[in-house]
Amino acid sequence: MRLQYPPNVKIICLPCTGKVDLIHILRAFEKGADGVYVAGCLEGACQFGNGNIKARKRVEQAKNILEKVGIGGERVQMYNLSSSEAPRFVEIAKEMTEKITAMGPNPIKMAKKKMAA
Repeated sequence: MRLQYPPNVKIICLPCTGKVDLIHILRAFEKGADGVYVAGCLEGACQFGNGNIKARKRVEQAKNILEKVGIGGERVQMYNLSSSEAPRFVEIAKEMTEKITAMGPNPIKMAKKKMAA
């Protein structure tokens, strides 16, 4: 069974979501991403200890920063699921794509286009 997620979703694999740093999330928006979501293992099931808890805190920090600078904190989300939940992963990808599409493009990307014109 091959599951299809939206083609605009770019997957970046890491050994643990604990490796996702705040700067990685913010840089994605700086480079023009319209939204970011982090998919980590279930809370309490991190094989590296508490990486997913660290990632959740960093996602919350990113939300606060993005809200304060006017991009919108809801453009970044954290989801916890097990590796056996591929259909749920696809469902999340579709939900996030619909949500971000409804919000419109990243304001940074739009500002860069205006400056280039």
